[in-house]
Amino acid sequence: MTVKDAVAKRFEQLCDQRRIRPNELATRAGVTPSTVYSMLDPSRQRVSIATIKKLCDGLNITLGQFFSCALFDELEQEIQ
Repeated sequence: MTVKDAVAKRFEQLCDQRRIRPNELATRAGVTPSTVYSMLDPSRQRVSIATIKKLCDGLNITLGQFFSCALFDELEQEIQ
């Protein structure tokens, strides 16, 4: 799993826990729905930390809380 995949999966988990859809996350975060859907799209290679921060703000969590998850602890190195 890549870092980008882990980010998308983490947002999916958080939305499921709060029973909200990506459109509602976009509204809460003040971003367009297309921003959220493109972040969730597996074919998209990157997501910016600024976007992650906005989405975290929309969920009322810190970046530390977002990244404090086994998904990120178990990632392999991505040296290319």
